[in-house]
Amino acid sequence: MFQSLVAAWVALVMTFVSFVPGFVVPEDKSGQTDKSYPYIFVHGFLGWGEDEGINQDFSYWGATSCHLMQKLREKGIECRDASVGPFSSNWDRACELYAQLTGTRVDYGAAHSKEHDHLRYGRTYTEPIVNNWGGKDENGLINKVNLIGHSFGGNTIRLLQGLLSKGDSAEIDATDPDDISPLFTGGKPNWVNSVTTICSPNNGTTLAYIADDLNLIEFAETFLFLYAAVMGRSPFNGYVDFHLEQFGLTFVPGEPTTVSHVYKAIKTILNQKYDNVAFDLSCEGAKALNDRLTLDDNVYYYSYAFRTTVDDPVVGKAQLALPSTLFILRPFSEMMGLYSSNPDSVYDIDETWKPNDGLVNVVAAQYPFGDAHTDYDPENIKTGIWNVMPLSTGDHGNAIGIGIDEDSLLDYYMGMITMIENQPITD
Repeated sequence: MFQSLVAAWVALVMTFVSFVPGFVVPEDKSGQTDKSYPYIFVHGFLGWGEDEGINQDFSYWGATSCHLMQKLREKGIECRDASVGPFSSNWDRACELYAQLTGTRVDYGAAHSKEHDHLRYGRTYTEPIVNNWGGKDENGLINKVNLIGHSFGGNTIRLLQGLLSKGDSAEIDATDPDDISPLFTGGKPNWVNSVTTICSPNNGTTLAYIADDLNLIEFAETFLFLYAAVMGRSPFNGYVDFHLEQFGLTFVPGEPTTVSHVYKAIKTILNQKYDNVAFDLSCEGAKALNDRLTLDDNVYYYSYAFRTTVDDPVVGKAQLALPSTLFILRPFSEMMGLYSSNPDSVYDIDETWKPNDGLVNVVAAQYPFGDAHTDYDPENIKTGIWNVMPLSTGDHGNAIGIGIDEDSLLDYYMGMITMIENQPITD
């Protein structure tokens, strides 16, 4: 008996020490092209962008390792990290991202805003992030962008690319042709060169079910929007920007600021069933997104997943978080590592959903269910299909620089960018 316990303990220790955070840098064997497109980085849930005050003290991209955007620019990479609603719905975030890229007023859509009882228009961006996006350069080539999204940011860039390509029939039907945003009219599949998702809940996350079982979602939503209501109308709104003008929780000059107005705004938000981040992060929300989107033949699609769990060598029915897992993610990782059944889910939740990065299941991050996909092949990188990159060891935060040294993080992103740069251009 004693020998069996010792053997089990040794197996457990060896399992843990065999895994340390490590990024898989893609091998590339393509020839470099003459055309380069800017890189637009989009943060996830509760994230922030480069134009917010908090980013000066703690950058989302780079986190504890470095200021990633600055480091990439020093290497000659044209890049920018956008700022969208940290806990807004995926639709609202995609509309905000489009307005920033084009330097226009945020238009959430006539049909969408009416259906979800919020304002149609948000703030106005006077300067575009990308000049002449979608136009042609001096050589007659279309000016495109490369979209890179971490976590929920991956879902946002997927929706943006889908709207650019196919538009939205509800918005077209509800809006005068002279009044509709170009985002909703479609016909722009060649505005995007590549879509890259990193640790993204492309198929949702079982953590949403766990949080719902613990009755945490309603509490978290109430707390977040109350916090936004106070901070969004204070001098600190520029430090962390909530992007909630559509609901009246971010200060807009000339708008009312009474307690009753704020109460009504929060009540409106909490009554939302589908136009909210909680739904979009669920498997149901992810399936709704997957069902509406199709892949375009001229776009490169890449997906990166991380895993911070290992098989329990003793019991064998659970996933254990690695010792290197960020402490705040450890309890989530352990709970997800036990979760393998939900008869009410739109997807078949089974044992394959247990491996995770602390917030997102590996199987959810690898590729959207229903989409064409293939394992990454450096000899044959294709458009119109998800190129599923090799699995990296690490957690959800490691992917953006939390707990990772600067050199490793830069190698990871430079490897990613070099691979994208070296692919043949498409039009």
